[in-house]
Amino acid sequence: MKCLILAAGYATRLYPLTENFPKPLLPVGEKTILDWLVDDIDTAGLVEEYVVISNHKYAHHFDAWAKTKTIKVTVVDDGTDSNETRLGAVKDIQFAIETLGLDDDLLVIAGDNVLDFSLTKFLAYIREKGTSCIMRYYEASEQKLTKCGVVQVDEKEKILGMEEKPTQPKSHWCCPPFYYYTREDARLVAKGIEAGCGTDAPGSYIAWLCTQTTVHAMEMPGSRFDVGNLESYNKIRAEYRGITR
Repeated sequence: MKCLILAAGYATRLYPLTENFPKPLLPVGEKTILDWLVDDIDTAGLVEEYVVISNHKYAHHFDAWAKTKTIKVTVVDDGTDSNETRLGAVKDIQFAIETLGLDDDLLVIAGDNVLDFSLTKFLAYIREKGTSCIMRYYEASEQKLTKCGVVQVDEKEKILGMEEKPTQPKSHWCCPPFYYYTREDARLVAKGIEAGCGTDAPGSYIAWLCTQTTVHAMEMPGSRFDVGNLESYNKIRAEYRGITR
């Protein structure tokens, strides 16, 4: 399994902190945001390589970070240098697949999220289901639902439908940016793009994929803290206590 880390955004809401520095490498407690994620995932021993998909502006920061790790890390520069020219998450995923010739099961994660639970629980769920999988959590706010991916599931947690940023949400299940594609489903990313799936939000590919094959959605076993602006970042830095296993 390879782990693709989406880190090509420009985090404009966190300026000036991220004007010349990537959000995933900001410190939270004794580690960077990205270290919390990668160090946790690596305890499962299932990922053989971590691929950081960055933009041209920040790639050198991730190259320097990779040298501090004892695990195999490859940094892919998507060639963009501004928020206006960004490829979008789904095209970044396909760019990495094509650039590196990837033909593997893929764990795809956003590199800028802070979690209080271990992603090894998601990896165990993946092995149990044997299909492509995502996570979901209950979101009561209708307003927040219109800004995220919303999923419908049956009693066996199979996805019945998913929509990114719906004007009229069909459920209260919101999807965080953590996904697993089987090898076979990872081969379909280009087809999904050609079929017209959205490319900005990473969940757009899953919204298309679940119309083609079975995808399951695990209920998130803890909380996710989105580092969206300076206020939320300072709050997380003050309150975060690490991962509960």
